Amino acid sequence: MNKTKILNPIKMKKIKYILAIITIATFGFVMQAQIISAEKIINKVDDNINSDTQIVVSDMVIHGKRNDRTITSKGYSEGHKKSFTEYLAPAREEGTKMLKLEDRLWIYSPSTDRTIQLSGHMLRQSVMGSDLSYEDMMEDRKLTEMYRSKILSEETLNVRNTWKLELVAKVDDATYYKRMIWVDQERFVPLKEELFAKSGQLLKKTTMSNIEKIDGRWYPKKMNYKDMLKTGEGTDFIVKEIQFNPKIPVEIFSKGSLRK
Repeated sequence: MNKTKILNPIKMKKIKYILAIITIATFGFVMQAQIISAEKIINKVDDNINSDTQIVVSDMVIHGKRNDRTITSKGYSEGHKKSFTEYLAPAREEGTKMLKLEDRLWIYSPSTDRTIQLSGHMLRQSVMGSDLSYEDMMEDRKLTEMYRSKILSEETLNVRNTWKLELVAKVDDATYYKRMIWVDQERFVPLKEELFAKSGQLLKKTTMSNIEKIDGRWYPKKMNYKDMLKTGEGTDFIVKEIQFNPKIPVEIFSKGSLRK
């Protein structure tokens, strides 16, 4: 005798109903986990790249149409709010200094012995003829404070497994409306970033390389910034020396330091 039990239609409906509830609940959990995961990824990136204080000696290599220019500087920063930069070479740029205090930016020029404050449309000007603008240097908040983030996909970039994240501005004063960031899944370092206007136009592209472990954190020692509205190979920012969480004298972040 065949002992296989045949489920009646009512029981079948109940099973289908339960499965549907489980599927919906699981999908909702996965979506929620993805949102939390995206924010967690951004926070880990921020922990890797940023610190309470930093001192960085770097070369900025500006790739021109005919030749390249290299500008060496030493920068001091405290969080996202304060930074001071002194240009060391070449001779034409030596002694130029820049001070940022929250949303204010001053530049001292030794050739004119004058200090000027940049604001408004002046912040969109190029820094020393590079692909970076002064506006790029003025963002003083963490990405999670300015953008909503989500994971779009997983991709392989330069043989590294990455998450591709989309960040859309949730504040009106963000420099860029949208960012696409490819983050190394193992080292939590961004390997590529694309910056967009609200119209959808790609404005800038950044590529990070020469990733090294410094003081227990992964850090890109070379970054190429490319203004997509310009021709050329962009601007390389090459880290020569970096210190995380050093003690920085308070007077460094004062207007008096511009003329010392």
